[in-house]
Amino acid sequence: MAQTKTATVPTATKRAPRTLAGTIPQTNDNARAQLVAHYEVALRLMQEGKYDKAHAAFDKMLAAGAGELSDRVRMYSTACAQQMTKGKNAFSNCEEQYDYAISLLNDGHYEDAKEHFHLILKENDKADYAFYGLAVLASMTGDSHHCLEHLTEAIRQNPRNRIQARADSDFQDMADDPRFTELLYPEA
Repeated sequence: MAQTKTATVPTATKRAPRTLAGTIPQTNDNARAQLVAHYEVALRLMQEGKYDKAHAAFDKMLAAGAGELSDRVRMYSTACAQQMTKGKNAFSNCEEQYDYAISLLNDGHYEDAKEHFHLILKENDKADYAFYGLAVLASMTGDSHHCLEHLTEAIRQNPRNRIQARADSDFQDMADDPRFTELLYPEA
């Protein structure tokens, strides 16, 4: 009888996971797991727009030694720092802030413009130009009630605003409103 030869089947060896950058090292290191957890928390804070907290978390990771994540942590820390300074504008006076608010208004950033007008009024409730800006904003967004309210206050504080509003094309949508006409032409 002929003997059959049995082939030996090689046992499958478990391969380490691979990425485009190479092989991920297989470690069960508790410190690495903790580092990754801190990294994920910091990223989540950044994604939520909490740049100050994310920046602090990334800096803490760098101080403790971020290992193979150092480059990414440094990059995200820098991005957070830039975002924190981006939102803060320094104005030397209310007129500069008003000019900035008008530029926001002209670019269609109505909520941001409104916020700056209110900040001006918070500093100086006699800033007739901020009331005028709010009136223009309300006119542009179709809010006739607030437009009239703010324009009335702007004119009360500075009667020259009446003359300016007569020639201001930003109030063109209000031209058919009899209350607007009465406000601008009380003598008629």
